[in-house]
Amino acid sequence: MSLSSALSIAQSALLTTSRQTSVVTRNVSDASNPDYSRRIATVVSTAPGARSVDIQRATNAQLFRQNLAALSAWSGQSTLSSGLDRLQLAVNGVDNAASASTAIGNLQNALQLYATSPSNQNLGASVIETARQAVRSLNEGTTAIQAFRTDMDSQISNAVGQLNDLLVQFEGANKAIISGTRSGTDVSDALDKRDALLKKIAEYVPISTYTRGDNDMVVTTTDGTTLFETIPRSVSFTPSPGYGPATTGATVYIDNVPISPSSGGISEATGKLAGFLQLRDGVASTMQSQLDEIARGLIDAFAEKAPPLADMAGLFTWQGGPAVPTTLEPGLAGTIRINAAVDPSQGGNVNLVRDGGINGAAYIKNTTGGASYSELLIGYGDRLDAPMTFNPAAGISATSSVTSFSSNAIGWFESIRQQATTLADTKEALASRSAEALSNETGVNVDMEMSLMLDLEHTYQASARLMSTIDQMLNALLEAV
Repeated sequence: MSLSSALSIAQSALLTTSRQTSVVTRNVSDASNPDYSRRIATVVSTAPGARSVDIQRATNAQLFRQNLAALSAWSGQSTLSSGLDRLQLAVNGVDNAASASTAIGNLQNALQLYATSPSNQNLGASVIETARQAVRSLNEGTTAIQAFRTDMDSQISNAVGQLNDLLVQFEGANKAIISGTRSGTDVSDALDKRDALLKKIAEYVPISTYTRGDNDMVVTTTDGTTLFETIPRSVSFTPSPGYGPATTGATVYIDNVPISPSSGGISEATGKLAGFLQLRDGVASTMQSQLDEIARGLIDAFAEKAPPLADMAGLFTWQGGPAVPTTLEPGLAGTIRINAAVDPSQGGNVNLVRDGGINGAAYIKNTTGGASYSELLIGYGDRLDAPMTFNPAAGISATSSVTSFSSNAIGWFESIRQQATTLADTKEALASRSAEALSNETGVNVDMEMSLMLDLEHTYQASARLMSTIDQMLNALLEAV
């Protein structure tokens, strides 16, 4: 081998070692970046003994797909779980102290006390006050639910805007990858960026990916709707300025295809958008129906009855009064109120609750005017515990008493909240473990990189020693000449 060839090989070795060292240094500096995939410097030998470095990027397509699915599931479930916690406090209060069930229980106790001493005006006033608490619970519960739905609608609008922005960024990264792949340049950084964007997109909707020629990627939702193919597809949503009990929320569309709120039960969601939709149109709407049916049950239980005359609203009335509602009335819980005829604060007479006659003389039960008359008060308590038919839209057994229905509403919600919390913990663990498995395959192990750095240092020293030896030989040759 000539000295010039040996010199060329030594220079090539130094350059190769320098590039390898640069790759290892980059790996170590980005070891804490969860979106960074380890770079591998592969040495390729060429004639006559020269070497070059081909930089490859560590990947595991199967683990990455599993991680995307786990991220989407966890994001949707945590959104649902945290929303349910907010809704529970807003509607039922701490330990359900502000719930309709608690207020109805207090009303029953007040009725029982009043029935034991019907002549006691203070006990009668106590019945009116506890009834007012029940009304307040239903009114404020309705307001809280509709405010919550309005907030969820706003969250959906923000999420749609953020998703559209991510898709635009994805387009830029994808174009950079295609261009770099065609020109033969290193596109590892662009691939890292595109994978990071995929993780963020998966938090909003569950996605699937397909890679075509030149590393071009197509992104769809798991149900087949196209999110990105060459260009981003539009994600559209029309927010509502405010919500009422009868308001129907707008649908989110991806490429003009509506998003399904959930692929599982009411306590499960995949992706933030599905979680928000589930809260707005599923849980909150069902809770509103439950409150409306509780309000209907109270109006019916305290209605004045005098066959063959029609039943008329008694202690409780509503905007459709004095008629008694016979089916689910959307928003009834927000309009129920104390009948002015028995409310002292409105100039009413408390004794009408005991005696009847709120709707005229034909409905009077205490015809003798006895101060110890209690049959009507006892009857009210019995009606609260008597079975009646509720609308199935409320999500609870169709036949139940008012007291049982109101307590079952709490049980229904707590069951969903517990299931959602359990699923959120499970899916968080799955997302964490899948991310860990992916990191083990594609992430950076600092100890291994430092060990490789020592090997490269030794290689560099050997190459440098070879260069020094060749230099000495060339000097000797020149002196001899």
